[in-house]
Amino acid sequence: MMRKYMLLSLCLLILSISSISFKETETSDYTKAYRQKLSVFRATQEQLLKMITIADINDKDVVQQLKTTIENARNSMKSMDFWIRYLEPLAYKLVNGPLRVEWETEVFEKFEKPYRREGAGLTLATLYLDEEHIEKDTLILLIKSSLDATDIFAADSVTKALATYHHFYLCNRLYLLNLAAIYTTGFENPNANRIVPELTELLTSVNQIYRLYNTCFPVAPLSREYLTLYSNLISFVNVQNKDAALFDHFTFIRDYVNPLFAINQQLILQYKVVSESLADYSLNKNATSIFEKGLYDGQNAKGIFIRVNDSVALGQIEQTGKLLFYDPILSGNNKRSCASCHKPKQYFTDTAIRTPLHFNRKEPLARNAPSLINAVYNHLIMLDGKHFTLQHQTKEVINNPSEMSCNVNEVLAKVLSCKEYKKRLQKLLQYTPQEKEITYDHIASCITWYYSKFSKSYSPFDNAINKKGEIGAQEQSGFNLFMSKAQCATCHFVPQFNGVKPPYIGSEFEVLGVPADTSFVKLSLDEGRYIVNPAKETRNAFRTGSIRNAAHTKPYMHNGVFTSLEQVIDFYDAGGGAGRGLNVTNQTLSSDSLNLTVQEKKDLIAFIKSLDEQVFFETPPAKLPISKTKALNTRIVNGTY
Repeated sequence: MMRKYMLLSLCLLILSISSISFKETETSDYTKAYRQKLSVFRATQEQLLKMITIADINDKDVVQQLKTTIENARNSMKSMDFWIRYLEPLAYKLVNGPLRVEWETEVFEKFEKPYRREGAGLTLATLYLDEEHIEKDTLILLIKSSLDATDIFAADSVTKALATYHHFYLCNRLYLLNLAAIYTTGFENPNANRIVPELTELLTSVNQIYRLYNTCFPVAPLSREYLTLYSNLISFVNVQNKDAALFDHFTFIRDYVNPLFAINQQLILQYKVVSESLADYSLNKNATSIFEKGLYDGQNAKGIFIRVNDSVALGQIEQTGKLLFYDPILSGNNKRSCASCHKPKQYFTDTAIRTPLHFNRKEPLARNAPSLINAVYNHLIMLDGKHFTLQHQTKEVINNPSEMSCNVNEVLAKVLSCKEYKKRLQKLLQYTPQEKEITYDHIASCITWYYSKFSKSYSPFDNAINKKGEIGAQEQSGFNLFMSKAQCATCHFVPQFNGVKPPYIGSEFEVLGVPADTSFVKLSLDEGRYIVNPAKETRNAFRTGSIRNAAHTKPYMHNGVFTSLEQVIDFYDAGGGAGRGLNVTNQTLSSDSLNLTVQEKKDLIAFIKSLDEQVFFETPPAKLPISKTKALNTRIVNGTY
């Protein structure tokens, strides 16, 4: 009996060893393919670098040859873009960065001071070759930096992720998000003629990765449903016009990319995929659509109540927040409430004036009151990105002498002088055991939780892209223009159409050259992001806001200079401030005209209007809590100005 047991154990051990050996062989084939693609990419870069070294960059024919060689290098890079963009995103900026310098602050760095991030690589080299005066040393540096960064992708610290299936589904998720948001828009490919051909090559390369993956990781394969749909996607793209301006982005996303994303999300749950990357910090693995409001978390709207999930308790927080939102008790003179500048029935902004009045009621403030709807989908708050939480922004506005002019101690004292507020907040105190008494954070968190609920609505466009409704041909045409010729999507990324792009961990800022007035005589004096983070790249930069509900949130731009969508589109069509003759040396918007036709502008506006969300606006509170301080009981709902 013992001998049989020992023999059986030995057989099992042999089978186990054979199995391990088999899996290691399969996995090594996968890693080997990765390294081979990396080697080819490196060789194309070396060839490019040698060519630049001996080239006469003043010869137009030579410059064209360099561009062709860069395209070849891009093809090699795109063959492994699936992996490298996810596995080492910072190195990717050096291989194919969109800007020479970026000052982005990612979600897990919110408490840190922004730092300079160098960009280099193929996109920037192509753009540089189009400049009037080019220097060989600069061009060499762009490619040399890319070549050096390529070695990072060969490091064991990166390639070790390839040993398990977990990395694959996370790489694939980012890939699908970028198919919807970036790869077809020209965001990182300055050659419009190459966008669709490069997309075709990318799709084919990834299909090869899929097949190899399924062979090497049979324990967690892509489903037949996924592979069939992906094959159909390739067929769809193959019959598309090679002109990016004529590409059908709407059908591409609705019928192929979004359903593929849903399947990948299901497989992430099924295979219990685990992430070790900060790049996945914001993404929600339970989201089943790219156009689901829960796709990513930009802000913690609950604030100090973050651990509360009970619906009854959340309802109590919301109702308390509603009272506070409409109550001018938060202001220094008890005459201005949150609703004074963020009027709920006007999509939580003020459409009647360019900018709100100063607290002293004598002059206007410098900036427009942005809509609070969808503010939760920004990682940095305010147009200059000064605040990293909604609660911090709320407290700052209340304290700001130009806005509500009331200090912390005074706010607490006045609010707690009202029996109803005190009773409500004391009841909520049980949900924040880390705090022994009511704080300013309780007040701010009630407010942010209240208004955040209005960010959960969907638009006709969302319903159409999610196959729950339809939009017309004009709206679809407008979306396709938005994603291509009009170049809107290179700054306003799907699904929120704001400055948060995949993997949705940071808010982008742009320099548009916004004028002081519609005469375009001078640039707006507001230096924007520069005030928060002084650098030549951040001067006059502002956070890219969402265009959702834009038809209802005029006036536009940080200073409310434009009063219609037509004016805004004309501004972009003309190339921003620089295109209108203003001196904006660091403008990130192209100064070239878009050459949009009258009909194309109408189509764009039709699409923008299809992003009007079906928000249900509540009536204000009938009355406000009574204070034991009689002087406070003359205040009225909404405030007086």
